[in-house]
Amino acid sequence: MPSAPFRPPLDALTLSALVLAVTAVSSSAPLVAFAAAPALAIAFWRNLLSVAVLGPVSLTRRRAELRALTVGAGRREGLYCVLSGVALAAHFATWMPSAQLTTVAAATALGATQPVWQGLIARWQGRRLPLAVWAGIGVAVLGAVLATGADFTVSGRAFAGDLLAIVGGMFAAVYTAFGERARATISTTTYTTICYGVCAAILLVVCLLGGVRLHGWAPGTWLAILGLVAGAQLLGHSMFNYALHRVSATTVSVLILLEAPGAALIAWVWLGQLPRPLALPGLALLLAGVAVVVLGGARAGRRVEPVPVPADAASLSD
Repeated sequence: MPSAPFRPPLDALTLSALVLAVTAVSSSAPLVAFAAAPALAIAFWRNLLSVAVLGPVSLTRRRAELRALTVGAGRREGLYCVLSGVALAAHFATWMPSAQLTTVAAATALGATQPVWQGLIARWQGRRLPLAVWAGIGVAVLGAVLATGADFTVSGRAFAGDLLAIVGGMFAAVYTAFGERARATISTTTYTTICYGVCAAILLVVCLLGGVRLHGWAPGTWLAILGLVAGAQLLGHSMFNYALHRVSATTVSVLILLEAPGAALIAWVWLGQLPRPLALPGLALLLAGVAVVVLGGARAGRRVEPVPVPADAASLSD
């Protein structure tokens, strides 16, 4: 079966984007915990406001690219963008409520199964992942569970939350996989504008049907939402989407696990939530697993032949 597609070597710009992305998404959970608003409403606003920022840029600088996605062969790439937005909405609609039904630690740990689903998706696509990558995924997920101090309960409410968290991790993997396909030919700005726009539209319908309040909160909550837009969404998700040109979806999903210790550190400094005793050994395992996946994926990528890549896909200004 075919190996993973060739990607250019990891450069300093992509590495910086990944570091920025991990740092930015680490602020998500503390900001959500701080904001006094329903999780689904927060997810809606963070996507809608992101589109408000990215949309004018896409309409002025990427108008031809947007038109190309509606005709001929471009429709397939446009479909990938739409399906990615659907998967992102499903992720937000399942994982974020899970944190209100079960413990935040359990929801984080079960959501950290994303790399497992990402690996299975890659295998289903016909890619043969090295054993080192599978071993690294297992070590990283175990480290994430220990670092978050997962505390699973047996109540019906908590069990429902646990299931939602697992489903949320699955949809996160699907979202990243579709993003990987779309970013092979589409610029970052065009892809994220469509993806976030579709996600916001779906979440709006869910909120309206579910009677979720979308306004009337204190100024501090709106500031937290703006922080989510600027940090977790524009500097987090968007930078991960940019990196998908040079880094596989499997590797990105493992790197996202670094959000767990990053969020714990921010919560410790900002919210006074002390890390659990197993946080440090869990972090060590998590970092070791991430290193194994990145190095194993890099070695596998060097064994395949290069393919042409659109020039605009390599520009961070896209």
